[in-house]
Amino acid sequence: MSLTRRHVLAGSIAAPAILTFGSAQAATMLKISHQFPGASGKDGDFRDIVCQKFAEQLTQKSGGEIGAQVYAGSSLMKVNSQVSSLRKGALDMSLVPISYAGGEMPEVNIGLMPALVTSYKQGLAWKKAAVGQEFTKFLNDKGIVVVTWIWQAGGVASRASPLVNPEDAKGMKIRGGSREMDLMLQAAGAAVLSLPSNELYAAMQTGACDAGLTSSTSLISFKLEEIAKHLTTGRGKSYWYMLEPLIMSKQIFDALPKKQQDLIMETGEGLETYARDAAMADDEAVAKIYEKAGAKIHDLDEAIVEKWRKIARETAWKDYAGKNSNSEKLLKLAEAVPA
Repeated sequence: MSLTRRHVLAGSIAAPAILTFGSAQAATMLKISHQFPGASGKDGDFRDIVCQKFAEQLTQKSGGEIGAQVYAGSSLMKVNSQVSSLRKGALDMSLVPISYAGGEMPEVNIGLMPALVTSYKQGLAWKKAAVGQEFTKFLNDKGIVVVTWIWQAGGVASRASPLVNPEDAKGMKIRGGSREMDLMLQAAGAAVLSLPSNELYAAMQTGACDAGLTSSTSLISFKLEEIAKHLTTGRGKSYWYMLEPLIMSKQIFDALPKKQQDLIMETGEGLETYARDAAMADDEAVAKIYEKAGAKIHDLDEAIVEKWRKIARETAWKDYAGKNSNSEKLLKLAEAVPA
C-alpha cells in the first residue's frame, strides 16, 4: 500500500515515524522542515515544491516503504533550530540556507560568501569539485548529509533608495543574510541587521530595516514588493549567491537500510536540475512582479559586481579564511572553481 498525500502532510514531531500498513508492510516517514510558504500545486515557492516532489517521488519509487512529510512556514520548528536539531538527530531533514548555521559552524558561511560565486554554473560545479567534496566531508563529520545541492541568486529590495553600488549602502540599515555579507556591507558604510528572511517584511514595514538582501524566490514569496520602491535583481549578474540545500540528519540517514539511503540520494540528485531552472526563472519573475507593483528595477553589470568583490576580498574573505584551517582551505578551493 502506498502513502497518500494525506499521510504525507499529516503528523507530529518525531524522527523518523514508523507507520504500519496491514500486517506486513511498514513505511518510514521522514519529516522535512523549512521556513518558506507552502505551495499549492505547481504554483508558489519552488523550495516547498522541491520538498513535496522529494516526498512524493520517494514514496513512489520505494513502493511506500519510505516517504516524507513536509512542514512549510516554520510550522514544525523555528528556523534557527533546524540545523542543530538535524545534528542531534531530533529532525530528519530540512531545506535551509546553510549559512544560518554559521554561529555554530563558521565554515558553512562559505555558502553565502559575497562575490565568491557569481553564476549558477560556478555554484553547481562545487558538487563535483574539490571544494564540494571537502565541504560534504566537513558536513558529514558534523552530522549532516547533503541530499540536494541548490544554489540561488539574490537581489535587494529597498524601501526608499536603491542599493546598487557600494556607495549606496552608506547610512542604510540592511539585512545581508550572513556574517560575511554583513562585513562587506559594513565596510561600505551600512548598519546591518541579523534576521531570517521570513522576518524581513515586518522589519521593513516598521522602518527597522531599509533594505534586505535575499534570494529572488524569497523576494517574491515574502511579498516585499508591497513595501519596496526599488529592486536590484540577481538576473544576469549578482554578488549574492546562496547555497540552500536539502539536507538530512546523518544519524537518521545512517540508521536506514542501504537501499533506502541510495534511494534518498538518487531522488535528491534528480531534483537539482528542476531547482536550478526554478531559481533562474524566479530571477526573471521577480523583476516583473516588482515592476508591476511600481518599484524601479536595477540590474548589475560586471563592473559593479567587481566593486563589491574588491570590498569582499578585503573584509569577508579575509575574515573567513582567518577563522580556522578548514575555512582557509575551503576558500582556496572555492576560488579555484571557474565562474
